[in-house]
Amino acid sequence: MKAALFVKPGEMTTTEVEKPTIEKSTDAVIRVIRACVCGSDLWWYRGISHRDGNSLAGHEAIGVVESVGSDLKNIKIGDFVIVPFTHGCGHCAACLAGFDGNCLNAQSGGNGYQAEYVRYENADWGLVKIPGKPDDYSDDMLNNFLALADVMATGYHAAASAEVKKGDTTVVFGDGAVGLAGVIAAKLRGATRIIAMSRHEDRQQLATQFGATDIIPERGDVAVQKVLDLTNGNGADSILECVGTEQSVDTAIKVGRPGAIVGRVGVPQKSQMNTNDLFWKNIGLRGGIASVTTYDRNVLLDAVLNGKIEPGKVFTKRFDLDHIEDAYDSMDKRTAIKSLLIISDK
Repeated sequence: MKAALFVKPGEMTTTEVEKPTIEKSTDAVIRVIRACVCGSDLWWYRGISHRDGNSLAGHEAIGVVESVGSDLKNIKIGDFVIVPFTHGCGHCAACLAGFDGNCLNAQSGGNGYQAEYVRYENADWGLVKIPGKPDDYSDDMLNNFLALADVMATGYHAAASAEVKKGDTTVVFGDGAVGLAGVIAAKLRGATRIIAMSRHEDRQQLATQFGATDIIPERGDVAVQKVLDLTNGNGADSILECVGTEQSVDTAIKVGRPGAIVGRVGVPQKSQMNTNDLFWKNIGLRGGIASVTTYDRNVLLDAVLNGKIEPGKVFTKRFDLDHIEDAYDSMDKRTAIKSLLIISDK
């Protein structure tokens, strides 16, 4: 089968590898319909974080189940499914508490998702079934479903961690696909004022379309003052940090009112940070790896099916596996917000 291969920083290629098979009784093998490139993939593509060379890539997909392990009862051959990057078992303490992104029984996770087939562990609980089959849905709806494999759930995790509620003034840091999904999530949870921190016109337009009421392009202390000016000096009720840099986290803390909560989903780029500002303003800091299966089942899949949200609009360019380098390059150069990979026909 064809699969995307990370060669070294700045270099992706397409290769032929053996099609995955069932290795454990809890596995499923899925024929991938669509996959995509994640902003976190750019970390090792740019050489910021380490990834072993000549390794398979990708962790977001939708597809059709082709084979199942002997222990599967809920997932069957032919099911149309969202394939989350998490592999929650559904019965450990983390999964039962709603944190399947931290599943205590998660293992290797199978092969990379930017491929024609993927092996998925803990499939009976971790996979999310979509009603019907791919042919039942439009191109736009397929993109919406794909967004639920990671980016929309991660944006929602920021909003849930920040405890965004009806009537909130919410600030969203990051205008990549996760930050834009955070805008969607803040509106879905009832925020009435959503301030998007964005310096790029195409992303500002999409943020506004998703529900942002204000746009602030500045950074640092100037950005803090802009938020305070918009909130009569009070600061925001909830903050979504979807970048991960030290400056972004620092600014996120400073724009909150006393008692606000920062929902942090930007992968940390520094191992240490000064927490004193949290103490002096009673600011809460929560977040981490998104609970994809939990959020999809409880909130997000229904929201897509009912037309309440359209997260698939974050995919602004499309490619096939033979042009995987172009897909990464487009995101790296910011000519695409998020690169869509068309793997197979419906």
